[in-house]
Amino acid sequence: MMITTTRIYVRLFSRMKISTLVPVLLVLSLAFSCSNEDTTPDVPDEKVLVDATLVYSTSVAQIKALVQLAGINIDVNEFKHAVDVYKVSYKTVYKTQTVTASGLIALPKTSDELPMISFQHGTITRDTDAPSNSNLSNPESLVYACALSSSGFITTIPDYLGFGTSADLIHPYFVASLTASAVVDILYAARELAESKNVKFNSRLFLAGYSEGGYATMATHKAIEETEPEGFDLIASFPGAGAYDLSAMEEHLLGLQTYEDPYYLAYIGLAYQEAYDLPQLLHDFFQEPYTSRIPSLFDHQKGPGEINAQLTTTIPDLITPDLSVHIATDPAYAYLKDAFMSNTLTEWAPQKPMFMYHGQTDTTVPYENSVSTYNALIANGASEETVKLIPLPGTHSSAIAPYVADFITRLWTLR
Repeated sequence: MMITTTRIYVRLFSRMKISTLVPVLLVLSLAFSCSNEDTTPDVPDEKVLVDATLVYSTSVAQIKALVQLAGINIDVNEFKHAVDVYKVSYKTVYKTQTVTASGLIALPKTSDELPMISFQHGTITRDTDAPSNSNLSNPESLVYACALSSSGFITTIPDYLGFGTSADLIHPYFVASLTASAVVDILYAARELAESKNVKFNSRLFLAGYSEGGYATMATHKAIEETEPEGFDLIASFPGAGAYDLSAMEEHLLGLQTYEDPYYLAYIGLAYQEAYDLPQLLHDFFQEPYTSRIPSLFDHQKGPGEINAQLTTTIPDLITPDLSVHIATDPAYAYLKDAFMSNTLTEWAPQKPMFMYHGQTDTTVPYENSVSTYNALIANGASEETVKLIPLPGTHSSAIAPYVADFITRLWTLR
């Protein structure tokens, strides 16, 4: 079986610049001729926005108060516009089929021409934590949407597939192509919504996100550079603390005796089994009783703590001994190595500025993962002026606040 990451490209062909489309089609035609796998999805209609519902309107004073209560250390004087926040549904593609995804889009109330930013959230397992389900009792996504928009940006926060309107799907956790396509398509939805509300988009685009959102941000940056979707000029991205080098992450985790968040491993295993139609994956990867237990743990209702409690933090008890020893050498596990490699983001050279952030004492996603990714990108030909690695004080959790403060400040200088 061939693990492919080409689904996103077919989805974007109708919106690519003609000068880019012709050579890409020639290359892909050669690639497809070597495979019997049908990876061509049904390309949806040009319009991707399905529905938009106004869920929150706020003034500048309210936004300043929200940001101050959230403890974000940024200059609140940059907030200059009242904001309308919409819960949206939009078309995207999952395993060759058109599906409906969801998220938040925030529009500033101004006649100015505006850039756009997409902010990708970190790992969630409960559907109630999806951005489109945010409310004043669960305001994190609303705070980001309002703050970024009030400072002069059309803002998108996608739920990703598997949450919100697509909660019937298994979330394709760390599947690069499906993650990037869900982000790109909400950008089109935002452009359509902005036009319908007489909000002007100037084509300048930024991307940001932390943890899984950092991975989603880098995957989307890579996809946009490769496909050049028409009407979007990517200026910079700000990925934080993502497991970009999945192959290195797999080797790291399998070499541990204990890991405090085993649900991450179970999440990826279930996602890859579903996204790539690999019914044997959980059996090959995990030991009983966890193999049989994992599918029911990701029911969109349990949080990470509840899931961890049904697993074990002892890696030799969680992972099958044969896989731990032979994953790199046994052909029976080649499909799994291929899946990790297909979703590792080290085999490219960014051309547009990318600011990578990571907490130096992070043990959830080790700081070294960003270091190895950065080194690989530079070795591939990326300029040190284009890609920058910014170390932060703190762990996976405590580095979030300095990440947000720094990326937003840099964002404002580039808008």
